[in-house]
Amino acid sequence: MADPAPPFARAALALDLLAVDPGLGGLRLVARAGPVRAALTARIGPGARRLHPALDDDALFGGLDLSATLASGHRVDSAGLLAEPAVLVLPMAERTPPGLAARLGACLDAGRGHLLIALDETAGDGEGLPAALSERLAFDIDLSEVPLRDATLPPPADIAAAKLRLAATDLPDTLPRQIAELTLAFGIDSPRAALFALRAARALASLRGGEIGPDEVETAAALTLAHRATQMPEPDPPPDDDAAAQQPPPPPSDSDNAGQDSGALPRELLVEAIAALLPPDLLEGGARADRRATGTGAGAMNKGNRRGRPLPSRPGRPGSGARIDLVATLRAAAPWQTIRAKTAHRPGLQIRGSDIRLRRYQHRSDRLIVFTVDASGSSALARLAEAKGAVEHLLARAYTRRDHVCLVAFRGTGAEVLLPPTRSLVQTKRRLAALPGGGATPLAAGLQSAAHEIDQARRKGMQPMLCLLTDGRANIALDGTADRARAAGDATRIARTLAGTEALVIDCGTRPTPALRDLAAACAGRYMALPRADAGRLSRAVSDALG
Repeated sequence: MADPAPPFARAALALDLLAVDPGLGGLRLVARAGPVRAALTARIGPGARRLHPALDDDALFGGLDLSATLASGHRVDSAGLLAEPAVLVLPMAERTPPGLAARLGACLDAGRGHLLIALDETAGDGEGLPAALSERLAFDIDLSEVPLRDATLPPPADIAAAKLRLAATDLPDTLPRQIAELTLAFGIDSPRAALFALRAARALASLRGGEIGPDEVETAAALTLAHRATQMPEPDPPPDDDAAAQQPPPPPSDSDNAGQDSGALPRELLVEAIAALLPPDLLEGGARADRRATGTGAGAMNKGNRRGRPLPSRPGRPGSGARIDLVATLRAAAPWQTIRAKTAHRPGLQIRGSDIRLRRYQHRSDRLIVFTVDASGSSALARLAEAKGAVEHLLARAYTRRDHVCLVAFRGTGAEVLLPPTRSLVQTKRRLAALPGGGATPLAAGLQSAAHEIDQARRKGMQPMLCLLTDGRANIALDGTADRARAAGDATRIARTLAGTEALVIDCGTRPTPALRDLAAACAGRYMALPRADAGRLSRAVSDALG
């Protein structure tokens, strides 16, 4: 198998395939604003429409043109950005709110010829384009590490001729089944992935002016499936030589000969093509059951009427601190001015109570990550060092993501809050300079202290999250007695009280512990086995799992 093409060449090819077949949906491009991204977006060409994460429904679907309405004296509507098929370019895609993601997703599902180029400037793990929208885009390419010297566009392709050839390009009979089996092997649960791979193979063959062959299948599968993979395929079991020797080989059939001529690749070559583009932690067998974040990398959304990101105004009456949206109120009153002027018998603008529109805002609550670390036993120093490094990694991004951290360590017969909730990196480094370790494992006491910190955070309007780091060998009950059975029961009982809190249980033992998996299920959290996790992997695991 040939080496995979560099990211910039893959991104340029993805844009060409989108131009040939708009049914591919679009491209998520991870890149900061700069000359590399500008060199690629220049291939989009004129006519693209730029969106903004804060666009409202009037801008998307059309609505009242207030200036033209007031000037003409009758209602004048403006066309929205989605009125005609076009290439939609969405900068700052990582800030896309769920409402806009749903509207753009519905537009792509309608199949009216729209394409979406999402320019994702995500700063780290746990951020990025909403999963509901990225699932509808066939391609996902990261240009964040591409130097400017490698940002060279290939010669322009003949898109018009490729579009004419697309309808006449047929899929091999065996290819849909082969692609479907490949998605299952890589743990891809979305049926769109297989459909995108087939469409990309047809578009690539049309672009190259031939039929779908092995090269087209390999390239299409790598472009559409690699970024969606959640696991490496299990190796095929070795053949039983004795059983194989007893059975004669089956005679070749017509379907086998047809499969050889269809251009379908052997499964091993397709797996290698996709594996060449997988992230290193997936190839190492890291436990990432779900590579998508559960949130947007920040606290929960709260609505208010004083501060935050503006939301569409809603009808209402002034009061309770709500402020009037003057422009929206005038927009609502404008269509009725001619009728009201005749009935009111007085000149001037006529505003009624039903016209009043009130401002609304949306802001994010702060998030608290409660690290609960096992400081017992001979491996305590390693676990504490990992936790200390992860805390510092997360706090380095605290000011942009509104993260607070809290560190609870348990050993001996009880637990101690070593670091109260804070965002101060200087204070954190000073308090984490020397931490105690060694002794028994009072897991229930650690969970009880973490539950207290979580309850206090909720009272302050924060969004708490639990990260438990242990090897699972609890041997001290909640009352301080050495009883493994009672210790496990106390830990499970307290874990059930945390079921409403997002939680991540990290098993740092040399072998996975079934008791910790059961503990994660008791608190409705996630279980992850990281026997050799360093500070970087630990902080990435927390960001990925907790969003």
